[in-house]
Amino acid sequence: MNIKPLADRVLIAPEPAEEKTVGGIIIPDSAKEKPLKGKVVAVGHGTKDEEMVLKAGDMVLYGKYAGTEIEVDGEKYLIMRQSDVLATL
Repeated sequence: MNIKPLADRVLIAPEPAEEKTVGGIIIPDSAKEKPLKGKVVAVGHGTKDEEMVLKAGDMVLYGKYAGTEIEVDGEKYLIMRQSDVLATL
């Protein structure tokens, strides 16, 4: 993959949504909760005002509606600003 985020942005591979069943009924993909954690795949260089503190390989928590979804080579990723990341695990 040749994606390099710019400035204070990070590329995150979200963890898959949990497979839950309710009384034997399988919940469809459209009704699954959006995952709120993932692994940082790539980071930008930061800006003059904000130093990049995240690094590739970090596990992070992010907001439910944070970032922009992109798909590369069949894999889904999120790209967001470092400030949208809530915590590292």
